[in-house]
Amino acid sequence: MSIVPTIVAVLRHAVRWTLPLLLISSLTGAACAFFLWSLDAVTSVRFANPWLIFLLPLAGVAMGWIIHKIGRSAEAGNNLIIDEIHEPIGRVPRRIAPLILFGTLVTHLVGGSAGREGTAVQMGGGIAGTLCKVLRLHGGVVPVLLMGGVAAGFGAVFGTPLAGAIFAMEVLTRGRIRYQAAVPCLIAAFVADRVCHACGAVHTAYAVNTAVTFSSGSMFTLGRIAVAAIAFGLAGKLFALASHGAGRLFKCLLPFAPLRLAVGGALVVVLYLLAGTPDFLGLGVWSRDAGAVTIPACFNSSQIAPWSWLWKAVFTIITLGAGFKGGEVTPLFFIGAALGNALSTPLGGPLDLFAACGFAAIFAAATKTPLACTVMGMELFGARYGLHLGVACYVAFAISGRTGIYSAQREPATR
Repeated sequence: MSIVPTIVAVLRHAVRWTLPLLLISSLTGAACAFFLWSLDAVTSVRFANPWLIFLLPLAGVAMGWIIHKIGRSAEAGNNLIIDEIHEPIGRVPRRIAPLILFGTLVTHLVGGSAGREGTAVQMGGGIAGTLCKVLRLHGGVVPVLLMGGVAAGFGAVFGTPLAGAIFAMEVLTRGRIRYQAAVPCLIAAFVADRVCHACGAVHTAYAVNTAVTFSSGSMFTLGRIAVAAIAFGLAGKLFALASHGAGRLFKCLLPFAPLRLAVGGALVVVLYLLAGTPDFLGLGVWSRDAGAVTIPACFNSSQIAPWSWLWKAVFTIITLGAGFKGGEVTPLFFIGAALGNALSTPLGGPLDLFAACGFAAIFAAATKTPLACTVMGMELFGARYGLHLGVACYVAFAISGRTGIYSAQREPATR
């Protein structure tokens, strides 16, 4: 007899989050489409005007001043959204979405090495948080909507809705997944992705053409991928440790945000002059120079310098450690693909498959989301590589230990 009240309660709860969730995911999908278009536009401007890199310290002063005056509450970025999901107390400010969008575009306009995942996730979380405040929602529905916003942002910005849904459930606690929000996250990610596509957004295509067979040679390839994954895991751990260390050092030595970002911008300019190439600035997804080191080039070129992954890591750690806005994930894609490219020759593996495995595995190691990264790789490169991607992601995840780029991630509860 108790089943009827239970069904009624479940349906009532579903109705409470369904309409707000559809609004959040639609707005996030449209915002991501605008963001992707804007990002391509400012990147084109930077390529056409290489001298803009020398304005990075000045842009840092302006961005630091904005953060100092009105953006301190939003400075925690993705960690703020994760904390709010764990303990919903209304700490997500309404200004977070426009601030992170503006800050990321400025960072890319003047050549900072940053990504786009952080921006999309924070826009989705910011839109969800704002709607919860406007509708005066509270209780268990708030974490569900915030997770939906995270799934929508991630799924739409990369064109990987299934991975976006899993990422939102997996990123909260290391080694655990919150399946209670599976349906809302799936709905949000797929709606946002469809809206983003309907708005004309185009995502980068990556070509992996290595044939997969169930032969002894294929098993040998899996073994080589597992060996490479050890390096991917160590690189992901190194990136996370260095990112946290750089952030703490910058804030300790330069607590005043405008000065901190100005110095960070100047250091990136010095790195650019030392490297002698603009390949490690910006996203690294495309370039007007056919011979440039980019993420797609790592899948098909044997001429990539073997230390390109380390250069990109240093550029990104300084950029984000100083406080410039963006995300870590696309730079991690670059680092992983470049390291996979470099390891394919000594390990005798297929270049494109090693690049794909590095692309996903370093992300898995740094974010502690191996399932989401495996699924993301399958969505981007093809389901036939699922076993190879899974081996790479889970080995890298295991090797990397407990250190990740998101300090707000919780440890699993012990019994």
